Amino acid sequence: MSNAGGAAPVNVKEVGSTIVVCPMLSSTNYTVWALRMKVVLKIHKDWTIIDPGTEKNEVKDYLAMGLLYQAIPETLIMQIGDVESSKVLWDAIKGRHVGADCVKEARLQTLMAEFNRLKLSDSESIDDFAGRLSGLASKLAALGEVIDEMKLVKKFLKSLLRAKFIHIVASLEQVLDLKSVAFEDDVGRLKAYE
Repeated sequence: MSNAGGAAPVNVKEVGSTIVVCPMLSSTNYTVWALRMKVVLKIHKDWTIIDPGTEKNEVKDYLAMGLLYQAIPETLIMQIGDVESSKVLWDAIKGRHVGADCVKEARLQTLMAEFNRLKLSDSESIDDFAGRLSGLASKLAALGEVIDEMKLVKKFLKSLLRAKFIHIVASLEQVLDLKSVAFEDDVGRLKAYE
């Protein structure tokens, strides 16, 4: 079984009839990796060891550490070294990829500037553009800057090519309450129009 992004699969635990695979961390996929690992740790009922980090259970802690060590490359294991808990391990991985507060703030500013500049290109499909937009929103959320649904919808509609989509955008703005419409609903409507 292989993993998206070409990374080698790591050990698998069978839960009922479902197979859960730990994602492999790379130098470019930390945000997605952290979201996936959080779910894997929740499936194994080990997330409470890491967040909020107050639960004390040696068996759960070792299981969480084992899952984390399986999901990071050997070079990172050598950099982090032997740690005393899964919380320390999680924070060390996060620190290597998110960095100190000043680095985090600079990254937030860069991503917000990219979010504000984002526009649909002539050759891009609605689906691809929506993916870029929601991907950027996910990266911002991972750094603590949550883009609410209404702002995402407005950015999506405002970033479309005026000549090609002006009629449908005007119709949507008149008919729908943009404060309550879901981003996916707007994407679906524009994909149908496209």
